[in-house]
Amino acid sequence: MEDIGLWGGFILTLMVYSYIIADTFLYRLAVYVFVGLVAGYITIVTVESVLLPWFDRTLGSGETVNTGLGFLPVLLATLLLLKNARSVTLARLGNLGIAVIIGVGASVALVGALTGTLIPLAEDTVNAGAGDALEAVLIFIGVASSLIYFSYLARRTPEGEVVQSRPIQVISTVGQGFIVVTLGALYAGAILTSLTIFSERIGYMLGLFQ
Repeated sequence: MEDIGLWGGFILTLMVYSYIIADTFLYRLAVYVFVGLVAGYITIVTVESVLLPWFDRTLGSGETVNTGLGFLPVLLATLLLLKNARSVTLARLGNLGIAVIIGVGASVALVGALTGTLIPLAEDTVNAGAGDALEAVLIFIGVASSLIYFSYLARRTPEGEVVQSRPIQVISTVGQGFIVVTLGALYAGAILTSLTIFSERIGYMLGLFQ
């Protein structure tokens, strides 16, 4: 059974690497298999690890407070479904669910960026020694400029055109440079990791015939 799994993974890996030659049917088949397996796995994990425990602790607990809290996700899901309704009134009710999700997501992202990234980096920059000061400053500049790059700080001119101020444009350009370097490093690391795993699998397969 283990050999079947190894050979199956090896064949699927070759099918994925066939994309280097062309967008072949084998590559598409491997992608469909991967997507299907991932979707099935995520569904099973979601049901067993999220939905069922949530139901047991809220709606199925028999306690009034927990039952009331359990209806909140159901209410939000219903509002989101109303977003696709043909009635304008019902569709507007769906905007309430989207507003709650966006507001909560933005709040969590903002608090996480401040308490988990910017503030610790600022403290490390202030407390860094002479040898680590330059590195800490570069990290802080990279994080801050990257966040400003994804912001929408702009003003409207008397002609009606929306433009950013010159300092914001300069900082955004610096942030874009940091993002390009980061994505390039991540992409190179992903390729090297894939090639290492692929080489190890080929070596293992060849070792089976010795």
